[in-house]
Amino acid sequence: MEILDEPVISVCLECGGRNIIQDLESGEMVCGGCGIVIAESTVNTEPERRAFTMKESQERTRVGLPASFSIYDKGLSTTFNPIGLDGCGRRISGEKRSEMFRLRRWQTRSTVDGSDRSLIQAMSELDRLCGGLHLPNTIQERAAVTYRKVLKEGFVRGRRISAMVAASLYIVCRMTQTPRTLAEVARHSHVDKKEVARCYRILLKKLNLRVPVPKAQLRVSKIAAKVELGEKTQRMAIEILGEADRLKISISKDPMGLAASALYIACVMNGENRTQKTMAEAAGVTEVTIRNRYTELKRYLDLDRFKP
Repeated sequence: MEILDEPVISVCLECGGRNIIQDLESGEMVCGGCGIVIAESTVNTEPERRAFTMKESQERTRVGLPASFSIYDKGLSTTFNPIGLDGCGRRISGEKRSEMFRLRRWQTRSTVDGSDRSLIQAMSELDRLCGGLHLPNTIQERAAVTYRKVLKEGFVRGRRISAMVAASLYIVCRMTQTPRTLAEVARHSHVDKKEVARCYRILLKKLNLRVPVPKAQLRVSKIAAKVELGEKTQRMAIEILGEADRLKISISKDPMGLAASALYIACVMNGENRTQKTMAEAAGVTEVTIRNRYTELKRYLDLDRFKP
């Protein structure tokens, strides 16, 4: 008999007691106060063996990977994996290994059709893009869902798969306010920036999406990391951008250029020596943009209030 710390049923329906006991041998849950059997044939969800490391915990789990939209079959199909060992860990012969390779090849030919092949290519391209852009799995999953919706509606027909994948990923980055520009997505893709932008506009129109306006405050940390600026300078730049938003100065301005200009102002006020050329290269804009935004911010904002 074992008393559960957090049982599935925490209150007895007969007497209202909370002393719930689970018998792991019979699979019954019994109230310790009145003795009534609350549930029977319960499933033991505890691990069979203790795990002291993350690797042991993964090896001793009872379930497989959760369904993932970034895998073409969502990770639910069964495949041959001829790694040279059988189910008991014993080494198999070369003849059996060759047979496993042949079975794997014929299974792929018999179960994967043309649409699956294009989806395999798209998910592989999406995984490569997310790895190059250092995007988390949540962004990759949402981009995979968006691309599957696009594929289902037939918008991919007649267009390059790589361009549609890049456009789907950029849409998710815009929707989640993830600081990744169109130029960065196109740089890691196999297609031109103009083609990615064209597919992006098509998807916005076809899917009837409204993406939020990108915020310059979210670009500050990215630029500051490239030029190695301190936390004090970053906070001051965010305060300057917040005041610019309040005065409607940032409307229709490039967020990367605006963030770089605010960082440059904060550098000057905090005594961190960074040139306009350095800030422009880190933000991916021109020095003229930095000077223009710097002049506008200096003209309309009272910068003395931000001085330390």
